Amino acid sequence: MSPDQLVQCSVDRGVARIALDSPRNRNALSAALVGQLTQALADAASDDAVRVVVLTHTGSTFCAGADLSEASQGGMAAGAERLSSLLRRILALPKPVVGSIDGHVRAGGLGLVGACDIVLAGPQSTFAFTEVRLGLTAAVISLTTLPRMAPRAASRYLLTGEIFDAATAASIGLVTEAVADIDAGTMAVLDALRTASPQGLRETKQLLTPAVLAGFDAKARDMAELSARLFGSAEAAEGMAAFLEKRRPAWAAE
Repeated sequence: MSPDQLVQCSVDRGVARIALDSPRNRNALSAALVGQLTQALADAASDDAVRVVVLTHTGSTFCAGADLSEASQGGMAAGAERLSSLLRRILALPKPVVGSIDGHVRAGGLGLVGACDIVLAGPQSTFAFTEVRLGLTAAVISLTTLPRMAPRAASRYLLTGEIFDAATAASIGLVTEAVADIDAGTMAVLDALRTASPQGLRETKQLLTPAVLAGFDAKARDMAELSARLFGSAEAAEGMAAFLEKRRPAWAAE
């Protein structure tokens, strides 16, 4: 595979498998990866042989969120718009999207989780809304995660940036189920979806997503602007520099 290819795609028995494949930067949402993922989803949507999409990953991290090496160089307004468009594409895809995760998920990666219709998380999975620790907020990804999560849990984990496990993610509604064996768990769901007709899947998804899409469309522009503004702030610059330099930010209390 070319080093410029950051997303793996294959189709088997009606299922398009799309895997984030940029382990060198923990599958961060670089402009290149987002572009390739967007194209892979568009291809799956238009392929009559595909009735279900599985979104997964290579390596020990599903997605680390924004590519901070790009973010620290500015231009995050475009990045926020790209992420917003990607999340909406997953929500509006006319076929079910199943997240199959057995690795770490941070920040913007949780937006992908929230956009999927069904999400299975294996025992190696951990989750954290780390934005608050970088001088940011979970702006764009709130559009797909907050509709899924219990409000009290959302308050805790968005405000603290704490790491939580798959069982907790399932208990608060962020994922569908925590499974002991991600391959077996994913296959069980796919086998069930393969028994459904393409029309039935398409029309049922349209019953399930209107409220989330309406909320998304009402707030997407404001959230993208908020994200870009915060990324351009002095606190965020210090937070990102501290992260890249593996030190505590200047504003962190002892």
